[in-house]
This record gives sequence, C-alpha cells and structure tokens, in this order.
Amino acid sequence: MMDKHREAYREEAYELLSELETALLEMEETPDDRNLVGRVFRAMHTIKGSGAMFGFNDIAAFTHEIETVFDLVREGKVPVTGELVDMTLSARDQIRTMVDGDQADETIKQNILQAFRKMLPDADKTGKQEPGTGNEQPAAGDPQTAVTYRIRFRPAPDIFASGTNPILLLDELRALGPHQVTAQTGGIPSLADLDPESCCLYWDVILTTADGVNAIKDVFIFVEDECELKIDVIDEEGILEEDTDYKRLGEILVERGDVGAEDLREALGAQKRIGDVLREGGAADEGVIESALAEQQLVKQARQSRKDKVLSSSIRVASDKLDTLVDLVGELVTVQASLSQKAASQEDPEFLSISEKVERLTADLRDNTMGIRMMPIGSTFSRFKRLVRDLSNDLGKDVALTTEGSETELDKTVIERLNDPLVHIIRNSIDHGIEPPEVRQGAGKPRRGTVHLAAEHSGAHVLIRISDDGKGLDREAILSKAVEKGLVSPDAEPADNEIFSQILAPGFSTAAAVTDVSGRGVGMDVVKRAIEALRGALEIDSRKGSGTTITLKLPLTLAIIDGLLMQVGKTHFVIPLSSVDECVELSRKDALDAHGRHIMKLREEIVPYVPLRKLFGINGGRPPIEQIVIAEVEGQRIGFVVDQIIGEHQTVIKNLGKTYKDAQGFSGATILADGTVALILDVNGLSEVAGMEERAQ
Repeated sequence: MMDKHREAYREEAYELLSELETALLEMEETPDDRNLVGRVFRAMHTIKGSGAMFGFNDIAAFTHEIETVFDLVREGKVPVTGELVDMTLSARDQIRTMVDGDQADETIKQNILQAFRKMLPDADKTGKQEPGTGNEQPAAGDPQTAVTYRIRFRPAPDIFASGTNPILLLDELRALGPHQVTAQTGGIPSLADLDPESCCLYWDVILTTADGVNAIKDVFIFVEDECELKIDVIDEEGILEEDTDYKRLGEILVERGDVGAEDLREALGAQKRIGDVLREGGAADEGVIESALAEQQLVKQARQSRKDKVLSSSIRVASDKLDTLVDLVGELVTVQASLSQKAASQEDPEFLSISEKVERLTADLRDNTMGIRMMPIGSTFSRFKRLVRDLSNDLGKDVALTTEGSETELDKTVIERLNDPLVHIIRNSIDHGIEPPEVRQGAGKPRRGTVHLAAEHSGAHVLIRISDDGKGLDREAILSKAVEKGLVSPDAEPADNEIFSQILAPGFSTAAAVTDVSGRGVGMDVVKRAIEALRGALEIDSRKGSGTTITLKLPLTLAIIDGLLMQVGKTHFVIPLSSVDECVELSRKDALDAHGRHIMKLREEIVPYVPLRKLFGINGGRPPIEQIVIAEVEGQRIGFVVDQIIGEHQTVIKNLGKTYKDAQGFSGATILADGTVALILDVNGLSEVAGMEERAQ
C-alpha cells in the first residue's frame, strides 16, 4: 500500500515540479508579481510536506531550506534576482533526480543549499527556523481543493512580552481566503482588574482556503509555544450533500466545547431561538453565539455554491490502462464492422436495425475514448521555456520564447513522441538562426531574438509552426551545396521550398555547411524521419535576414483513423482519408497517351502517379479502367493507381511488428470485417520508394 502511495506522490511531484519551473520562468520576467512568488512557495511547500508524509525525507529536508528563503521572499525581505531563479531551477532539477529515485550528487546538493543560505539576511541565518520536516502533518485535502477550517487561536496572556502582535497574525490568516473572524471578549476583566500588558482575548476564525492546513500552521509557526491553537476541518469540496444544511447551532457549540450538553438540552425545552435562550440564560456569551452562527452561515454558503455550479472533476489514470481501453475499442470497431457486413447480407430488418444501433454506439464510444487521449499541447510548449532560457544563456544570446494556441489538443502519444523533434528544431533556431545581440542591433533588429511556437487545428491535422526572427537560410548556398552533392541538376531551377527541403537529406550538412548555411541541416534528417513516423509532414519557409518557419503537419491521433479502402488484385490497402485530395479514373487510352510515362494531365496540371500493382509485384490482369487516388506529398500532388476504390473505412491501426519494422511505404495494418488484413499506406514513404524504383530503372 505504501508503494502505491509513494507512486502517487511521484506523479503529483512531477506536476508540481513542472508548475514550479513555469512559475520561476514567469517570475524572472515579472519579479514584482507576488502571486508568482506565492505559486513557487506553495509548490515547494507541498513537495516538502507530502515528501515527509510518504517517506521521502531527503526531499523534504532539501526543499525545506529553499522554502525558508522563499518565505522571506514573500515577506519582501529577500529580493527576486536572476541568481535566485538560477539556483532554484538547479534545486528543482535536484529534486527531480531524487523523485526519480536516482542518487543525487551530494556535492551539488550542498553547494545549492550553501548558496541559498547566503541569500538569507543575517538575522535569519541564526534565528529560529521551522522544526524538522520529518514529522510534519499532511495538508488536509488536495492543495488545489478549497477546504473550510475552524480555527481557535487563544494566545497566552503574556504573549505581548515577546513583541508579538496577534492582529498581524490574523491579517496573514485573512490573506489565505474567504474568512470570518470573531473576537471573543468574555475573558476581559473589569477596568479595575485589567492588566494592559496581558492578552485577554481569543479568536475564532472560519477560513476557506485551497492552500492546505500547513499554510495555516505556517502563520503561527513562531508562536506555537505561546498559544493554544486548534484547527479542525469542517467542510471540503468532497462533501456535496443533497441539501445545503449544516449542523445546528447547538451542535456546533457543543462540538467546540463552548456549551455543555446538559445546558443545550435545557435550552431546547424553551420555545425561543436556541441562540437567544443560551444568551439570556448565561450559558454562552454574545461572542461565541456570533462565532457559531458565522460558521453555520459560511459553510451553508460554500455548499450552496458547489451545488449551484456544474461540478467538474478529474481522476488520474495510468497511461497503460488508457492504452488498453483504446485497444479494446479498436477490437470493438472491427467486430462492429463484421456485424454490419453480416447484417447487410441478411434480409432481416430487425437484425439490420440492431446492427445500426450498435454502429452508432460504437462510433460514440470511439469518439469519446479518443477524446480522453487528447491533451492540450501547452504542457509540451511550457517545457521549452527552460530550454530556451538555458541555451540562450550558454550561447551569450538574448532569446525569448513566445507561444500561441497552447489549448490545441493532440493525441497524447503524438505529444510524447513530438518532444525530441521540437527540441532539435528549437536548438537549431537558437544556435544557428538567432544572431548575437550586437549583430542583430547592427542589422537594425531588436537585441532580443524571438522563437515563436504556434499550434492550430486544420481538419484532421494539427499544424505546429516553429518560427524565429533570425538570419534565415541562405538559398544560394544551399542550392550550391545541393548541386555539389548531386541532389539537384546544375541547370535546374527549383522552387524555394524544394531548395530548403534539401537540408533534410541525410548527411547534407558538413563542417563547412555549418558556416556557409548556418548549420540547419545538421541532424534535420532525424527530425524528418521522426515526423514521418507519426504520419506527419514537414515544410520549411525562410527569408534571408528575416527568419525561418518550420511547419509540422501531424495527425490528430495514431490509434483509429478514417481511411479510404482500396484493392489491387486480391490485396487490400488503406490510405488515410486526410491525405486524399481526390480520386479520378485512368483508362487504357490515358495510359497509352502518356507513351509509357507515369504521368497524367489533370485540369491543365501534370500529375505523376505510381502503379501499386507494378510497385508491389502483384500478379493478375489490369482492369480496363483503373482508379487513381491523388494525394499531396511535401507540397506536390502525386497519384497512386489501384484496381478499385471500395470506399471509406474506419481503420484501427495495428503495428506491423519487429519483423517488418524496416518496411518502407507502410505505417501499419488493419483487420477488415471478413478477417483479412489490409496494409495502411504511408504516402510520404511510398513516394520515396517509388522515386528510388524510378531512378534504379
């Protein structure tokens, strides 16, 4: 059970560390924003408190000293500086290492802690610190969940002697959330007996906050030995009753110890309101009655608010369980297709009606399941702020990262596999695209360069653009290098996008190319392969002196797609419907008119085509009229010739397995309703295979 809780802590810690990094980078930009300082402190505090609770004492002890500094930052005693952000990011990396279960470098840890200790004011280096973290109580409720607490703060009579002002503590408590503070004056003696240096008051506070019980304890941390402090949870968002009623007044007073059970029973025998009876009978004074009424009212309001709004909740589900669900839905889609085919062949209206209902339910289940896998890409974008910051500092450049469309959703599998290609592109943009500040200033540009990440939906695809305002690609230098390598004919006049795409060729860039062509070809073939493995495409646009934009076109999902089912001989193929532009006929006469060349004229446009029968060596005679499926590959239209187009097909993608991992031109396979297998074509890879076949002849 403990292992289960520790794993849950790790998952929570990863989210908190991501939030910590984001808040730190934003705080560096706006150091006067106290909300950002609060976000950093709360993330640290939760990591520490939960770490101690689940046995991660090394994390708790390490984080405690950093949290101490940020507590002083909240109070304005320690300023937000670049050094503070640098050290906290380094500390965040060390915490991540410890959460991963790896052995952290003790020398690095001690150096970080020593740097934080040097940031403390002299008075705080030797002053009273928070007690050890090993025995801390966990926060009540999730830190993101609003919880209502009942707090009784009864200071010691001589608390003024230590220089403590209870009002300031109450002010800090008020800052945590909606509250009701009631001063209890029943202990104030007559004027003749009053000692002005003695505290005769105590306070009842009803507080609703999402910061957890530790944030409340922190308020009283330096007076915990000089007061009586009681904190009880009286309401939280997990409690949603059919009505909004809360405990009766008498129940609250008895529970708090302000009224005895016998006094309550006597009062209930009277016809007056319970509060009036207790007040008139002297069983409870005015202050405690008002405090209990305030508690009753605030809790009722909180529950009513939760009841009135539309509740939204989320649960954390292991990714392997989600993958299993998608696989099961995929199997259901295949079975449903078999059922529909069988129903269509039977002359039974009732059977056909049932089949149609199952088909609708399956489609809804498929869409909902795929929706569960969709995640906003903003979580990926936010990771790159740290990359841009660190790399620009290392290179002595001033670069800012801006983002757009972070709410755009994409399949979680695509997002996970997209990280490495984006890292490589952004590194190239900063390293070889953005000029040093002095060079930019001399060219009339702002000293600070910009890398812009943008995402948007485009039909069944998501477009991700990585733009920079750097020096751009040198068209003539790339063309010269391409001619030198034999990739382009010397007398050719290719378009700009064809020239820029040359940097995606394996081994295109050499050491000399790093200087002459700004180095963008280094490793870009790896990026291209990674994007094509996701059934995506990559385009490059650039203007010398103005910058470069790389556009990634990616499918929304990799699990279930809408495809176009085709047939060549007895072999079936599927092409993603999102890749299809149109379908046209190819007659024997059209083929003869091309004099053996695989091209056709389509509305005044010459379109090359690939006969799949010939490419795959499929035996059998060609039909009199064949079909050409026109697709777009890297900005150019290309056709694929098949015997017959059967129609649209809901395609569950299956991997080909290790045996066929090197097979080019295919992105997977699917099982048809009759149990046969159809190969899913990768139009980008297939066009390359066809090109190699053409050159080999």
